[in-house]
Amino acid sequence: MSDGRFAFRVNAPLGLEGPEAATLWEFGCRAVSEEDGTVVGYFDRRVELPLEGEWQERADVDYLQRYYDELQAVTVGNLVVAPSHREVTLGFGQKVLWLDPGMAFGSGHHETTHMALAALGRRELYGLTVLDVGAGSGILAIAADLLGAERAYGIDIDESTVEVARSNARSNRSRASFFAGSLDPDRHRADLIVANLFAELHAFLAADYARVLSEGSELLVTGILADRAQLVSDGLAPYFDVTGRYEDGEWVLFEARRNSRPVPESSGDGSVAPLEHEHVPSGEGRKGSSGGQQQDDEQEKLSRRWDS
Repeated sequence: MSDGRFAFRVNAPLGLEGPEAATLWEFGCRAVSEEDGTVVGYFDRRVELPLEGEWQERADVDYLQRYYDELQAVTVGNLVVAPSHREVTLGFGQKVLWLDPGMAFGSGHHETTHMALAALGRRELYGLTVLDVGAGSGILAIAADLLGAERAYGIDIDESTVEVARSNARSNRSRASFFAGSLDPDRHRADLIVANLFAELHAFLAADYARVLSEGSELLVTGILADRAQLVSDGLAPYFDVTGRYEDGEWVLFEARRNSRPVPESSGDGSVAPLEHEHVPSGEGRKGSSGGQQQDDEQEKLSRRWDS
């Protein structure tokens, strides 16, 4: 069976794990492929999309089957992240995390997700509560559960994404739970926070990370382009001591520990988080893309829903 004669191509700096691919899935595409810095969604008919791109007509080819045939399992420490159609062979102590590509970010293939999984795997999670901020597909909270956390949960502002994460947890018979909403220090508590977002948002949330965590607790933050890393370290500095920095290509992960400095009371000035969607870096920080004004306009649209 073909995957649709109509193809929509859009610039996508993050490829199949970026927000553009997620939007294509959300609007009913039958398959997605990655081609030279763009992603292409295949549809049975043309639909209205909130993306700047171009429609093309393609020959009837089973791109979905081709994509699935090429999709491989990813091994990160004792975790093997695999699509459900793959058979995997586990070594001693390894666990499989089943995850199919879909409309939520996080399949284990992107450098940022890979670094976050590796950071979780380096830690003794038994007895800890782990909070995944911007949970996307739920991969990090599910991984924390598989790696022995006493409790793992995730939050995301996108309700449809939360449903995807819950479905993935059920597929893995994971105890990880997921909720729609923003980070709220009055309701959320954790011994460790892992967040795969982007630099500006990490800086914006630094004080709230500190309010959620007690002294000595750990924070793992990634989704940070290397040329924006200083922004994050400066944002964390008042409340966290950075204990590690890891890089994979152009991406950075920080490990940090909550220090004893108190966090001032929230000013309640109504400030708005810089963007809605995880992994949408600022225009000046993007690589391999064009159309800076177009990106700025998209960011402005995305930012409006953060406080909703």
